[in-house]
Amino acid sequence: MKSNQKFWWIVVLLLVATSLSFLDRQVLSVTIIKIKDDLIITDVDYGFINAGFLVSYAIMFTVGGILIDKYGSRMGLAFSVGFWSLATVLHSFAGNVFQFTAFRFLLGLGEGGCFPGAVRAVIEWVPTEKRALANGIAIGGAAFGAVLAPPLCAYFLGFVGWRWVFVITGAIGFLWLAIWLYSTGKIQRVNTSEIIEKQSIKSIISRKDTIIFMMMRFFLDPILYFYMFWIPKYLNETHDMSIDTIGQVLWIPFLALGVANIIGGWFSDLLYQKFKMLNQSRMIVMGLAALLTLPVALIGIFDSYTIILSAMTLAFFAHGLWITNYITSISDVFGRNSVSTVVGLSGSAGALSSVVLNPIIGYIISIYSYDSLWLYCGLMYPVVFIGYWIYQSNKKLSLSATV
Repeated sequence: MKSNQKFWWIVVLLLVATSLSFLDRQVLSVTIIKIKDDLIITDVDYGFINAGFLVSYAIMFTVGGILIDKYGSRMGLAFSVGFWSLATVLHSFAGNVFQFTAFRFLLGLGEGGCFPGAVRAVIEWVPTEKRALANGIAIGGAAFGAVLAPPLCAYFLGFVGWRWVFVITGAIGFLWLAIWLYSTGKIQRVNTSEIIEKQSIKSIISRKDTIIFMMMRFFLDPILYFYMFWIPKYLNETHDMSIDTIGQVLWIPFLALGVANIIGGWFSDLLYQKFKMLNQSRMIVMGLAALLTLPVALIGIFDSYTIILSAMTLAFFAHGLWITNYITSISDVFGRNSVSTVVGLSGSAGALSSVVLNPIIGYIISIYSYDSLWLYCGLMYPVVFIGYWIYQSNKKLSLSATV
């Protein structure tokens, strides 16, 4: 690898880190089947255990972003991965609901800094013209981790107990940590010209750009959580799809998500390199993604498994295109010294709205049906994009007027 291309090794490590974040958070969802054979854990208990992760993850998304902006991605990600890997290993010692909840809370504290740190690392090591593709590869690891977690954990459970599964996956994180510290000490950073005067958290939050990015995640993140938490139940209860069949096909949308992360970044960078219009390059891909979500609004009228799965796969693919360029847009606007903070704030906004809206989603499904939720999922991306486009147009006009 040429010396000026060594940054791709950093990007690969970031992909592995985000893969591990989703792998480690999903280990419990696979091993809980075995854990229930050894320990008395009810469905209500399991809900509280998962809540421990969601609460700390939502908080640490912002706090982790602020700390990484202060100390940099090298040590920030090292601490984040090391901390959550330790928390993963600690799961192997859990003997009751309280201990599992506490360790899930620690896991969320560690994982909260992963994505803000990954975006900051891209800015620190990757040239601007390759940044969207690098972000797509880096955050695409989350989707690949979601694809790999069930079969990998099932494989380990085939010859070791559930406690050792947590030890093995945690140990992988410590191996990554050693490679990360060694590699980042050898590969030179780029984009040093982007260093600007550091801003206080108050000044960052007061910026209109920050509010806009937070609102976008607030309205759209519940859609992805709805897909992750409710699609299996929908297919089983509404279309009588067996659990085995669901397990055999549900990896396809997640794979599409990971592929779209990379394609969305590649296409955005291609547009930028050709036309030298940074914001427009991101907006074009986000607009295309918004259009691709429209078929989801019609899922409620379909009876064919193939059509439903195709629409869901298209929705995941669209989200991959969207989120890569959304995050890259944050880095374009805020630069290296504030990007992790803003990514963290927006991520917390999305997580908190998802926590609040999930009980409402359950109420809507129990009283009415899934149809109104599919409409929301299919129409909200275009609505948010139109709002973002109007904001960017007004912003450009305001800048022109001041000049």
